[in-house]
Amino acid sequence: MKVGVPTEIKVDEYRVALTPAGVRELGDRGHEVVVQSGAGEGSGLPDAVYASQGARIAPDAEAVFAEAELIVKVKEPQPEEVARLEPRHTLFTYLHLAPDPELTRGLMESGATCIAYETVEDERGRLPLLAPMSEVAGKIATQAGAFILEKPLGGRGILLGGVPGVPAAKVMIIGGGVVGQNAAEIAIGMGAEVYVYDRSIDRLRELEVLLNGRCSTCFASTLEIEQRLPEMDLVIGAVLIHGAKAPWVIRREQLKLMKRGSVLVDVSIDQGGCFETSHPTTHSDPTYEVDGVIHYCVANMPGAVPITATKALTNATLPYVEAIATHGLPEAVARDPALVRGVNVLDGKITYQAVAEAHDLDYAPLEDVLPLSPV
Repeated sequence: MKVGVPTEIKVDEYRVALTPAGVRELGDRGHEVVVQSGAGEGSGLPDAVYASQGARIAPDAEAVFAEAELIVKVKEPQPEEVARLEPRHTLFTYLHLAPDPELTRGLMESGATCIAYETVEDERGRLPLLAPMSEVAGKIATQAGAFILEKPLGGRGILLGGVPGVPAAKVMIIGGGVVGQNAAEIAIGMGAEVYVYDRSIDRLRELEVLLNGRCSTCFASTLEIEQRLPEMDLVIGAVLIHGAKAPWVIRREQLKLMKRGSVLVDVSIDQGGCFETSHPTTHSDPTYEVDGVIHYCVANMPGAVPITATKALTNATLPYVEAIATHGLPEAVARDPALVRGVNVLDGKITYQAVAEAHDLDYAPLEDVLPLSPV
């Protein structure tokens, strides 16, 4: 199969969907890889390195889409990329369709098969292709929040870890999944006073062990969050409902409870945001203020550390790329049921229920649309 790797064109996105190591692995299995010139530059991977591992370098995105059958990307396709998709294409990337009706309809109209990294789900309910970027985003969330709390960036002017004789800042993390755990680890390491909220008591028990009792774990009731907000300097939103739009856990009216210059970091922004006042921002212009509270809502946080993030992403996605390229989607799905949940759009139909519900569209179970091959 011909695998295409276009340059990411979302604002401030420096990652690339495949490393030279991935090119080598695919080539060894008989596949051709076409990489757009400059695709890896943001991650410190020049064209020559890709070519040395067997990739063919294409001059532009149009050439990549024209040649390849399987298109692997990092971020959701931008309008000009959607326009290049054809029914013969399989697109494999982060899609985040639940909060984006325009993109959803564009992909349906393209006729392409669209597989979302973030909804590939294993038998234990884990999201193996979202996890590495959640780890990165969680760490960045705390680092970014600590930086923005500095006065020149609009924050209160407080050091996250304090110093002897001066108390540390207080950090609330709403959501105890992969993002929340990683955010807490960094906040604890920086010396902050940390509170992690979740609605799963079992998960809170796990976090007590994983974080060695170095933070407070709290049940995420609306009242408990509201009562604690006035104390907080930094609040990190890390709420995830698989494939669905994120629920609001802090509403605008609650901002008046917070200190002026306190910071909200919304890691759920790719799924619509978990604060009512959130809207997507970029690394170039990352923050804005609402009612005295600074918001950081960058929609591609891991894009700030592309050398780390690209390698972590490819480590996770490559086995799935190989499976689709080697076996084709019907057989790959039959071999690995995790991919069933990954397919969001096929033959103009929505095959992921949460996306269909988010946009009031008909839901078509994958087995009704895709003839599954026997293994």
